[in-house]
Amino acid sequence: MKNNNVLLGILGGVAVGAALGILFAPAKGSETRKKIADKGNDLKDNFKDSLSKLTDKISKSVEGFKDEAQDLIAEAEQKIKEEKTNLENLKDINKSVL
Repeated sequence: MKNNNVLLGILGGVAVGAALGILFAPAKGSETRKKIADKGNDLKDNFKDSLSKLTDKISKSVEGFKDEAQDLIAEAEQKIKEEKTNLENLKDINKSVL
């Protein structure tokens, strides 16, 4: 989460800096508008790339959690099976003693 805030802060700073640089540069209005549009498209593309990377990272984390959960479930099922066997053995021992 902290990395996302830093990334958004950097992207915001770049956007503001680029916009101010373009607005204060001496150029025709049409050139300035084109530069602003180009910078906007660049920022949009950078944002899409960052979002895609974040989505991939989250997907990998979720898959890792799923795998761990499945392993824990399998381990718990095995322990339950062992304990059932132990319980049956104890029942058999008690029957033979009584």
